Amino acid sequence: MIPVVTSLYAGCLALLYLAISGWVVRVRVQQKVYAGDKGDPVMANAMRVHANFAEYVPFGLILILLAELQGAPALALHALGAMLLLGRIMHALGMASLPHKSPLRGGGALLTFLVLLFGGAANLGHALF
Repeated sequence: MIPVVTSLYAGCLALLYLAISGWVVRVRVQQKVYAGDKGDPVMANAMRVHANFAEYVPFGLILILLAELQGAPALALHALGAMLLLGRIMHALGMASLPHKSPLRGGGALLTFLVLLFGGAANLGHALF
């Protein structure tokens, strides 16, 4: 079985990661900070947006992939993938500006946490039952 649904969302999230990475590079050039954050709050914020994406997306994709390989319904996989993609977009947009836009940031975090909760529970349930 080829994991087509996971591939779709992995591709979309990879493109989003490239966009966020490009934004971080642009902030580095604008702030003249070429390594670390040098105590610059704008640079530190951009780095956290990038790092937060890198921290959550791989685990979410792994859970979706494992569910797909175990034969989860396509609708459930698309729901998880769409929640992860939308959640990461919302979170990045909410954090990208200073001050942060709390509804976007919080809503994005909530969607991401729901992917981890539902994906984790589904995989655990399949493994145990």
